[in-house]
Amino acid sequence: MTNNSLEVIENEVKQYIVVMIGNEQYGIDISYIDNIVRMQKITRVPKVQSYFKGIISLRGEIVPIMSIRKKMDLEDDVYTNASRIIILKLEEKGLIGIIVDEVKEVVNLSEDEIEKASNKGKFINGIGKHGNELISLLEINAIVEETV
Repeated sequence: MTNNSLEVIENEVKQYIVVMIGNEQYGIDISYIDNIVRMQKITRVPKVQSYFKGIISLRGEIVPIMSIRKKMDLEDDVYTNASRIIILKLEEKGLIGIIVDEVKEVVNLSEDEIEKASNKGKFINGIGKHGNELISLLEINAIVEETV
Protein backbone atom coordinates (compact mmCIF):
# COMPACT_ATOMS: atom_id res chain seq x y z
CA MET A 1 0.00 0.00 0.00
CA THR A 2 1.43 3.37 -0.96
CA ASN A 3 1.23 6.59 0.99
CA ASN A 4 -0.70 8.19 -1.86
CA SER A 5 -3.80 6.13 -1.15
CA LEU A 6 -3.89 7.48 2.42
CA GLU A 7 -3.74 11.09 1.28
CA VAL A 8 -7.03 11.00 -0.60
CA ILE A 9 -9.26 12.93 1.77
CA GLU A 10 -12.84 13.60 0.88
CA ASN A 11 -13.64 17.27 0.84
CA GLU A 12 -16.42 17.09 3.40
CA VAL A 13 -19.10 19.79 3.25
CA LYS A 14 -20.76 20.92 6.47
CA GLN A 15 -23.71 23.21 6.98
CA TYR A 16 -23.43 26.15 9.34
CA ILE A 17 -26.06 28.57 10.55
CA VAL A 18 -24.60 32.07 10.31
CA VAL A 19 -25.56 34.30 13.24
CA MET A 20 -24.70 37.84 14.21
CA ILE A 21 -23.24 38.57 17.63
CA GLY A 22 -22.54 42.27 17.78
CA ASN A 23 -21.05 43.25 14.41
CA GLU A 24 -19.42 39.88 13.82
CA GLN A 25 -20.64 36.85 11.91
CA TYR A 26 -20.31 33.46 13.56
CA GLY A 27 -21.09 30.01 12.24
CA ILE A 28 -22.63 27.22 14.28
CA ASP A 29 -22.39 23.66 12.97
CA ILE A 30 -25.98 22.75 12.12
CA SER A 31 -25.59 19.27 13.62
CA TYR A 32 -25.64 20.87 17.11
CA ILE A 33 -28.86 22.79 16.51
CA ASP A 34 -32.16 21.43 17.78
CA ASN A 35 -34.33 24.51 17.27
CA ILE A 36 -34.33 28.29 16.83
CA VAL A 37 -36.92 30.24 18.80
CA ARG A 38 -37.86 33.88 19.20
CA MET A 39 -36.88 35.70 22.36
CA GLN A 40 -39.22 35.00 25.23
CA LYS A 41 -39.38 35.61 28.93
CA ILE A 42 -36.33 34.10 30.58
CA THR A 43 -36.81 33.14 34.23
CA ARG A 44 -33.77 34.11 36.28
CA VAL A 45 -32.02 31.54 38.44
CA PRO A 46 -30.15 32.77 41.53
CA LYS A 47 -26.46 32.12 42.18
CA VAL A 48 -25.37 31.01 38.72
CA GLN A 49 -22.51 32.27 36.58
CA SER A 50 -23.11 35.75 35.16
CA TYR A 51 -23.36 34.42 31.60
CA PHE A 52 -26.37 32.23 32.47
CA LYS A 53 -29.47 34.34 31.87
CA GLY A 54 -31.89 31.80 33.32
CA ILE A 55 -34.28 29.16 31.99
CA ILE A 56 -37.19 28.89 29.57
CA SER A 57 -39.82 26.22 29.09
CA LEU A 58 -39.73 24.74 25.60
CA ARG A 59 -42.40 22.19 24.80
CA GLY A 60 -42.60 21.35 28.50
CA GLU A 61 -38.83 20.93 28.88
CA ILE A 62 -36.73 23.30 31.01
CA VAL A 63 -33.85 24.72 28.97
CA PRO A 64 -31.00 26.77 30.49
CA ILE A 65 -30.22 29.93 28.50
CA MET A 66 -26.81 31.55 28.31
CA SER A 67 -25.54 34.81 26.91
CA ILE A 68 -22.86 34.04 24.38
CA ARG A 69 -21.86 37.72 24.53
CA LYS A 70 -21.19 37.53 28.29
CA LYS A 71 -19.34 34.24 27.89
CA MET A 72 -17.06 35.81 25.26
CA ASP A 73 -16.52 38.98 27.36
CA LEU A 74 -18.45 41.21 24.96
CA GLU A 75 -20.89 43.98 25.84
CA ASP A 76 -24.30 43.08 27.29
CA ASP A 77 -27.09 41.63 25.15
CA VAL A 78 -29.44 44.08 23.45
CA TYR A 79 -32.71 42.40 22.51
CA THR A 80 -34.38 43.34 19.22
CA ASN A 81 -37.03 41.78 16.98
CA ALA A 82 -34.18 39.90 15.28
CA SER A 83 -32.81 38.39 18.53
CA ARG A 84 -33.16 34.61 18.73
CA ILE A 85 -32.44 31.77 21.11
CA ILE A 86 -30.64 28.91 19.42
CA ILE A 87 -31.40 25.63 21.17
CA LEU A 88 -28.37 23.36 21.05
CA LYS A 89 -28.61 19.62 21.59
CA LEU A 90 -25.48 18.29 23.26
CA GLU A 91 -25.00 14.62 24.00
CA GLU A 92 -23.81 14.87 27.58
CA LYS A 93 -25.57 18.11 28.59
CA GLY A 94 -28.95 17.82 26.87
CA LEU A 95 -30.51 21.05 25.62
CA ILE A 96 -29.02 24.49 26.20
CA GLY A 97 -30.00 27.80 24.62
CA ILE A 98 -27.69 30.58 23.48
CA ILE A 99 -28.83 34.11 22.69
CA VAL A 100 -27.77 35.60 19.35
CA ASP A 101 -28.55 39.00 17.86
CA GLU A 102 -29.76 37.66 14.52
CA VAL A 103 -29.91 34.48 12.47
CA LYS A 104 -28.78 35.29 8.93
CA GLU A 105 -28.58 32.21 6.74
CA VAL A 106 -27.43 28.64 6.31
CA VAL A 107 -24.19 28.18 4.40
CA ASN A 108 -22.35 25.13 3.12
CA LEU A 109 -18.62 25.16 3.76
CA SER A 110 -16.24 22.54 2.48
CA GLU A 111 -13.04 21.76 4.34
CA ASP A 112 -10.94 23.77 1.88
CA GLU A 113 -13.04 26.87 2.67
CA ILE A 114 -12.21 26.57 6.38
CA GLU A 115 -8.95 27.71 7.88
CA LYS A 116 -8.29 25.93 11.15
CA ALA A 117 -7.81 28.31 14.03
CA SER A 118 -4.75 27.86 16.17
CA ASN A 119 -4.58 31.29 17.80
CA LYS A 120 -8.13 32.59 17.45
CA GLY A 121 -9.12 31.95 21.07
CA LYS A 122 -10.76 28.97 22.69
CA PHE A 123 -14.27 29.74 21.41
CA ILE A 124 -13.35 29.74 17.70
CA ASN A 125 -12.25 26.54 15.95
CA GLY A 126 -11.84 27.94 12.45
CA ILE A 127 -12.57 30.71 9.99
CA GLY A 128 -14.91 29.95 7.09
CA LYS A 129 -14.64 31.79 3.81
CA HIS A 130 -18.03 32.24 2.16
CA GLY A 131 -17.89 34.42 -0.93
CA ASN A 132 -15.96 37.47 0.20
CA GLU A 133 -17.11 37.20 3.82
CA LEU A 134 -15.33 35.59 6.75
CA ILE A 135 -17.30 33.62 9.31
CA SER A 136 -15.78 32.71 12.69
CA LEU A 137 -16.81 29.12 13.41
CA LEU A 138 -17.81 28.61 17.03
CA GLU A 139 -16.43 25.75 19.10
CA ILE A 140 -19.74 24.90 20.76
CA ASN A 141 -18.29 22.58 23.41
CA ALA A 142 -15.89 25.30 24.64
CA ILE A 143 -18.74 27.81 24.82
CA VAL A 144 -21.04 25.64 26.90
CA GLU A 145 -18.30 24.51 29.30
CA GLU A 146 -19.18 25.67 32.76
CA THR A 147 -15.77 27.13 33.53
CA VAL A 148 -15.56 30.89 33.95
